Amino acid sequence: MWKVAIRPRWILALLLSLVVAAGFVLLSQWQISRSSQTGTVVENATEHVVPLDSNAKPQEPVNAALDGQMVSVEGNFTSDPTIILSDRLNDGETGYWVVGHFRTVDGVGLAVALGWSADLKSAQAVKLDSNSQKLTGRYMADEAPQSSDYQHGKQSALSIAGVVNIWSEVDPNGVYNGYLVTLSPADGLVKIHSPAPEKQVELNLLNVFYAVEWVIFAGFAIFLWWRLVKDAWLREQHP
Repeated sequence: MWKVAIRPRWILALLLSLVVAAGFVLLSQWQISRSSQTGTVVENATEHVVPLDSNAKPQEPVNAALDGQMVSVEGNFTSDPTIILSDRLNDGETGYWVVGHFRTVDGVGLAVALGWSADLKSAQAVKLDSNSQKLTGRYMADEAPQSSDYQHGKQSALSIAGVVNIWSEVDPNGVYNGYLVTLSPADGLVKIHSPAPEKQVELNLLNVFYAVEWVIFAGFAIFLWWRLVKDAWLREQHP
């Protein structure tokens, strides 16, 4: 059959099929790009400040919709000393987070990331105001326990289970399983870089379907050439 395929007319037909297939592939790529351009942008209203207790509940996991939400909460810091988290990146620079034990007016415990410092002594020198106050910040799901050296008083992850074991004061109505990154850092600290969650784009499935169709058409163009060559060969074999 290949003797038939390498004849000039069939070579030209193959070239034509390849050109047509390439055109279909380009159309497929265009449809894929259009599927994201015309897709629906899913915007979580994370930058609209809402009361923490309107969505979050103590002792329950942080759901995906609430993770990264800007919230406000009222209460006061307890007498527990701050917790220093090491190896925390802030805009690419390694340093320390200072975490305080906050108790809401409803008696629920909340871990609050008060700010970042490149210097350990500056982080250790932070003093908390125990007066009643209102905090605003980004509510985040707690982190899995990571590298910690409790024998030397060192830990790096803001795990709620971990900080609860360190807090000496017990919150009467439980604790939130997320933590708050405050917008207003404590004196001597730098604001923690906590950007809004990235927007998600839902692909336009109709464009994706068209893209798949163009790929099928490209394959069919090559198949059609092969089928015509085979038919010509069969006619010569059985005149």
